[in-house]
Amino acid sequence: MRRFTHQTVLITGGTGGLGESHVRAYHAEGANVVIGSTPGRLSTADALAAELGNRAFPVRLDVASEDDWAAAVAAAESAFGELSILVNNAGVQNPATTIEATGRTAWDRAFSVNVTGQFLGIKAAAPAMRRAGGGVIVNIGSTMAYGGTALYAAYVASKWAVRGLTRSAALELGRDNIRVNAIHPGVVSTKLIHEPAAPGSPPISDFYDPAPFAIPRLGQPADVTAALLYLTSPEASFATGTELVLDGGLLLGPALPAAAG
Repeated sequence: MRRFTHQTVLITGGTGGLGESHVRAYHAEGANVVIGSTPGRLSTADALAAELGNRAFPVRLDVASEDDWAAAVAAAESAFGELSILVNNAGVQNPATTIEATGRTAWDRAFSVNVTGQFLGIKAAAPAMRRAGGGVIVNIGSTMAYGGTALYAAYVASKWAVRGLTRSAALELGRDNIRVNAIHPGVVSTKLIHEPAAPGSPPISDFYDPAPFAIPRLGQPADVTAALLYLTSPEASFATGTELVLDGGLLLGPALPAAAG
């Protein structure tokens, strides 16, 4: 039997670079997969679900909408009977700009999606998981939650908030057999890294060179997906409130060059 047979997984941002990787992996492992998508990308979610076939179901899910969350969780239970796993994957980056030049719209959007979206997801999923006898929630954060980064204050602050939200939720839900963990990726090769957050704004890839670090490459979506599958599997049944950093050694700082042979 595959690892997630008979389990139902709801993944937000399910058509993005990380999200699609997660969707495909859970489906391949036997799960029923609910693909959460913003209204503007529903056609992409529909196409992905059609490609995967049985056990894949697209839902409209603006993560900042409490009504959308209620409808998505209800749809998951209606289609598949219960909700086992929530992956709070949806996230947005702010355009590179100083704090003084950051408008309230950009600031509010970062918090609305990156923090409020995860808060509402936990709030909506927890009762469904209790009905199912337990479950697992994983919040996708960022290594930017372990320091400060000039020009990205809105994103950094929102990802710091994810750390506190994760720990608080783990304490509140542990006795209900609901584990809550976080994954904090470093620089992963997705559109979020390679494309500007706003027209005329430089992408993050313009500022980052992995060469000095212990693992001198960009992360790949599959790296994050593999960690996610572990944290939501029975093998991680003793892990809650855990923060798993996947950054190739970025936070450690520059590594020594390879020893001469």
